[in-house]
Amino acid sequence: MAKHGKRTRAAREQFEGKAYLPVEDAIALVKANATAKFDETVEIAMNLGVDPRHADQMVRGVVQLPNGTGKDVRVAVFARGAKAEEAQAAGAEVVGAEDLVESIQGGNLNFDRVIATPDMMPLVGRLGKILGPRNLMPNPKVGTVTMDVKSAVEAAKGGEVQFKAEKAGVIHAGVGKASFEPEKLAQNIRAFVEAVSRAKPSGAKGTYMKKVSISSTMGPGVSIDLGSATQG
Repeated sequence: MAKHGKRTRAAREQFEGKAYLPVEDAIALVKANATAKFDETVEIAMNLGVDPRHADQMVRGVVQLPNGTGKDVRVAVFARGAKAEEAQAAGAEVVGAEDLVESIQGGNLNFDRVIATPDMMPLVGRLGKILGPRNLMPNPKVGTVTMDVKSAVEAAKGGEVQFKAEKAGVIHAGVGKASFEPEKLAQNIRAFVEAVSRAKPSGAKGTYMKKVSISSTMGPGVSIDLGSATQG
């Protein structure tokens, strides 16, 4: 415990007094302090000037990161017949219908993305209280309710990231690994920020993007200059 505390204090000293850095400088700082024994995820947090409790201020979308997330994404698909076979062929780890509902109700949630064909949504609807709070509920707006199961599965495994504003108007997401080359992380961060910018809702008033920060899984966060995050 003492060792961890010492490392944490040292990292915080590195970050002290540093704020609103250019993207590349922020990445260098985060990478230098990602010293855990595993490959830490580089995470982005965006504070938005919205109240997602109002429908016209909800921010939700999807972005294909140009360099992927570095994460092995497990996909569950609700489908029958030929579409179920299509999902399995595309690499989905879990495919089913009523049996998948029962499995999830039993507490089996060993997946990161849920996709469904439109005809399965009445069935999937039974799982709203389980999947909803985990941001796993299939939604046509982000391409997870679709007949093109193959493309949806491949996108999920190829670096597609969904985002949704939480109650306080904050968006969190992983945008790569600490082992990524700096330029690849920069490209991913800019792609994510641009996607959130494009998703600005009609009801947003005043400053839309208030603050953008990045951190590693175990490290402190540092805010980045918005101008440098929207130019590549």
